[in-house]
Amino acid sequence: MKPVVKLYWTRVVMGIIAGVITAIIATFFDPTTLTTLINSITIALLVYFVSYYILKPMFKDKIEKQSKILSTGIGIYFFAWLAFFVLFYTIIQAVTMA
Repeated sequence: MKPVVKLYWTRVVMGIIAGVITAIIATFFDPTTLTTLINSITIALLVYFVSYYILKPMFKDKIEKQSKILSTGIGIYFFAWLAFFVLFYTIIQAVTMA
């Protein structure tokens, strides 16, 4: 598998993990809707940039353009984050309300 493909799928998995983490944090620690959304987006961005600094040394020699390490998978990361955030937030809300 090519390094760019590995980086892409790593970002997909990181988006899913970030979605689950932000759903849990948003459910149990934030009382208002706007604050929940802003804090969740902030956590998702934080996870993305931390993953960049973790993945950069691993892919530094394997990917020719260093800017591709930052930009590869950014769209799917946020799409996966949003989908799993909504999914798990809804599930957790349904379970806690029942």
